[in-house]
Amino acid sequence: MERKSRFSQWLRRPRSGAGGGTGTGAADGAAREELLLAAAAAGFPLAPAAHPSGYGCSCERIGCPTPGRHPVSFAWQTLATTDAEKVTAWLRGQPEANFVTATGIAHDVLDVPVEAGRQALERLQKAGVETGPVATVAPDRMLFFTATRGTPDDEDEWWPCELDCHPETMDEHPGLRWHCRGSYVLLPPSRLPEDAGVAWLQGPERPLPDPLTLLETLTDACAQYAGDRPDHEAAWPIGR
Repeated sequence: MERKSRFSQWLRRPRSGAGGGTGTGAADGAAREELLLAAAAAGFPLAPAAHPSGYGCSCERIGCPTPGRHPVSFAWQTLATTDAEKVTAWLRGQPEANFVTATGIAHDVLDVPVEAGRQALERLQKAGVETGPVATVAPDRMLFFTATRGTPDDEDEWWPCELDCHPETMDEHPGLRWHCRGSYVLLPPSRLPEDAGVAWLQGPERPLPDPLTLLETLTDACAQYAGDRPDHEAAWPIGR
């Protein structure tokens, strides 16, 4: 498809930034707009998020613990949409904003340490398993986008994301966070402090796999990572 081809071309483009990129602001803005609209077209609900500003966060909260990593509005779950006109209005009206995608609606995200993620991705690809969209959150996390298990027919079967981030669960699944209903992740091309950011390894045009087809490999890789790095940290907090 034409949109898929343009998206693949964007992923192969050299990135401007440290090292002397020469892209114009208009070109960068157009590329950013196309990338986020492609995510919305793939069914990812978007909502505006804060962005780095000076030495802090655009939310102007003194000592913001997650600068550039949280939604602008506390009503982000209600605001999140795939409507292209609404997303375009946000992009034009908030040209520096990052964007989050609400999970547990159309997709979930398995969030792991980047070292574990790269190891798991290699194993899954060698086994011929469809891995779907994958993004990196520099410098230390990797996001695997999957089909959602957050809206089952039997409402007794769903759980909120908060249950998956309690400290006691980290012993069972070291370093892994399952973002489902009630959570969100940043979407590429979000900017983070200290020249970090969020980027696609595999774009949102790819089909979403069932999370259970990835989970065993990811948890094994996380367990190995935790064994090699006993001082590992959990994923960054999602609350403001």
